Amino acid sequence: MDFDALAAELRNLRDSVAGVTGTVLAAVDGIPIIADADDYIDPAKISALAAADLGIARQAAEMTGKGTLSQTVVFGSDGYMAVYAVGRLALMVVLGDKGLNVGRLLFESRPVIERIGTILAA
Repeated sequence: MDFDALAAELRNLRDSVAGVTGTVLAAVDGIPIIADADDYIDPAKISALAAADLGIARQAAEMTGKGTLSQTVVFGSDGYMAVYAVGRLALMVVLGDKGLNVGRLLFESRPVIERIGTILAA
């Protein structure tokens, strides 16, 4: 696995979208793969939480006939946590502060997720 390429993708997303405070890439079972986050963020805890979030949202999308889940976004009083499906085997978590432009994040994250999926598949 090309960890340098994965790290570059996470770092570029964090640098290109104002308000992104951290990113974590994990296996769909919640095992962290790589993180670009501040020291107070525990990638293992975030990965486990995101895996549960993604699993529940994926089931909800399928059971309600809404198709294949691509993302969830948690809106908190002090910021955001977006969880993106990277195929069926991985997920990406993006943490953001109150200044995060969620629309910009949604736009910028699509090609990043595709590239990460390609890196993981190699």
